Amino acid sequence: MRRLFGSVRARATLAATLVVAVALVAAGTAVLLSLRSNLLGEAGTQAERSARAVASELAAGTPYDKLTLDDDDRPVQVVDEAGRLVAASEDLERISGTGVAAVTPRPDAAGRGDDEDDDSGEELEPGEIGELTTVGDGSATIDGDPADYRFVEVPVQTPDRGTLTVYAGAPLSAEHGAVRTALTVMLIGFPLLLAVVAVVTWLVTRRALRPVEGIRREMAEITRSEDLARRVPVPDTHDEVARLALTTNETLAALETSVERQRRFVADASHELRSPIASLRTQLEVGAAHPELLDLDGAVEDTVRLQRLAADLLLLARLDAGERPADARVDLAALAREEAGGRTGVRVRAEEAVAVAGSRGQLERALANLLDNAQRHARTVVEVTVRREGAWAVVGVADDGEGVPVAERERIFERFVRLDAARSRDDGGAGLGLAIARDVAVRHGGTLTVRDAPAGGALFELRLPGSG
Repeated sequence: MRRLFGSVRARATLAATLVVAVALVAAGTAVLLSLRSNLLGEAGTQAERSARAVASELAAGTPYDKLTLDDDDRPVQVVDEAGRLVAASEDLERISGTGVAAVTPRPDAAGRGDDEDDDSGEELEPGEIGELTTVGDGSATIDGDPADYRFVEVPVQTPDRGTLTVYAGAPLSAEHGAVRTALTVMLIGFPLLLAVVAVVTWLVTRRALRPVEGIRREMAEITRSEDLARRVPVPDTHDEVARLALTTNETLAALETSVERQRRFVADASHELRSPIASLRTQLEVGAAHPELLDLDGAVEDTVRLQRLAADLLLLARLDAGERPADARVDLAALAREEAGGRTGVRVRAEEAVAVAGSRGQLERALANLLDNAQRHARTVVEVTVRREGAWAVVGVADDGEGVPVAERERIFERFVRLDAARSRDDGGAGLGLAIARDVAVRHGGTLTVRDAPAGGALFELRLPGSG
């Protein structure tokens, strides 16, 4: 069963068929009940009309044997106050449902009835017909033909025979026939209609889900081929499926960019690590063979550079993995003073208590990288400002160097990018400092941008959401 309804199309078809079936059953039941109620009401009206016609004759003093009791084969009984049958339809053979089972009037009942109180609940004047009627169902056999009837009881006060009760019936054959016909039509039509609904739903859902199947096949091919440059087909329908295809292609594009970025990162990291490792190995091999030629200072510098590069790569890996910064309160003003301490040519102008929420270690690394970059390019001085701008905490690091060309102001935040290709690796670094600083800013819900400093050079602005 689970396998049979394992597809969206099968479940949609089943759900639509069940909903229509429930609606049809409810509507059919309501129609049958309404039809039966209307037909029963019509039969009751006909029976009451016949009963009042006979009551009118009785109120006018018509003798029992002159009453019109054989109209349209409808059973009629006239009963006196003592409950004795005094008149009945000529061909009436059997009756039930009126409370008087007799079908033949008693010979001694043709005279005046007993002076008994009327128990109909109405006080009637001589010649008056009662307004209150009693309706019930029963059966009768007329001229050998049994049938169901709706009976109506009408009281009448006669001038000389006391209170009489007229029972008249109307056949229910029309009601039974109409209900049976409607039920037959429903029993035949409903399954056919449900079959049509199921087939149409199956075909419509197949057509609607055909693009989804195309997306699935293409995604399977992309997974097998590992070719992230491929894209899924986008149907020209402007509906949810088309939006799904567009979102899938956007995801594939982002994944392709991420994978390509990761590949470049690995290749650049390997290239950056190769140089200090090769240099360190060469120095150690020379030192092992000729101890007097060992460049101990150079080996230490290569080791320190290798250690810094490994730390930068580890931090980038943690940031790429989605490491969330700690929710600690960090005073940027105090942090700027600490980082500037011991650095030559760095001035700090900071407001008091410019606090943000985040990781102190990551923010310390970002600020240190900005200061290292500024000192590397400054001619004489680096100026650090810490201030508040509305809900933002802003850290500015400005130098008086040559600045950054407008065309390169986004590229410098890419990993392993060094604008001065001629400078040495020892002086220029690995090109990871600004990339790390921007990643830290983004992880903390902020931004890192560069523009021209007021006094010349470059001004890097780190904006972070303020805290308190």
